[in-house]
Amino acid sequence: MAEKKFRHPGPFVVKDCALVSVSTGEKAFTLAELAEKLKRIEPACIYHHFWARHLRPSFDHPEFHNDFAAWVHQELRDRVLAERLNLIAPYEHSSIEDLREALLLYFQERIFEDEHLGWRKAESPFYFVKSQLVIFDTGIRLEWPHEIVDLLESLSPGSIFYHFIDARRRHPQGLDDFRDWLRKFPPDFQPLSDLIARIDPFFLSLYEIKDFLLRHIQSFCARLHAIREHYEREFGRSS
Repeated sequence: MAEKKFRHPGPFVVKDCALVSVSTGEKAFTLAELAEKLKRIEPACIYHHFWARHLRPSFDHPEFHNDFAAWVHQELRDRVLAERLNLIAPYEHSSIEDLREALLLYFQERIFEDEHLGWRKAESPFYFVKSQLVIFDTGIRLEWPHEIVDLLESLSPGSIFYHFIDARRRHPQGLDDFRDWLRKFPPDFQPLSDLIARIDPFFLSLYEIKDFLLRHIQSFCARLHAIREHYEREFGRSS
């Protein structure tokens, strides 16, 4: 049986982004107040407090992966709830509304365990901030997967955030943009996709993600180059 002709899926469009953050004027001094305001706060606020910290120049509390966990630990001094909140991986939730419900459940369960915690007043309140992504086309295009190796050194934090972190929120199957592109290539490229799947983007900084890619993808460079030459020689770049 003849081998199925490979159709090149088109280039990978490299984008960059910046985050515009705006204060909502809403704040909470207690866990009970935080839970009540969380019920009606804009989805853009929840996005900010889970995702936006990746694009900050530095984390205030790098051991925590979202602002809710950091505030509960720093201001309410409740390590139990802080650690529970810290384990939340937002991309595992189907939507921001689903993530909101999960947060509320954690708050309610902890208040049930310690009713005094719900009314313990923090010295510094939790400030609700909302964010919006501004997306840019860098003009850079990748024709074949192995080309990401040469691009990685100059890839900006905004590009890593957009393609490897925010993408999981956007994609219906929770894939990053690069793996979504890779799956349109023949199975020979699957090992690279499997490698990238090992990244847990929400629990790594942008620089740690970049370092992981630099250290591991280079080993695939020669092999991928040979695979690319095979498909270009045998089937051509496109239909």
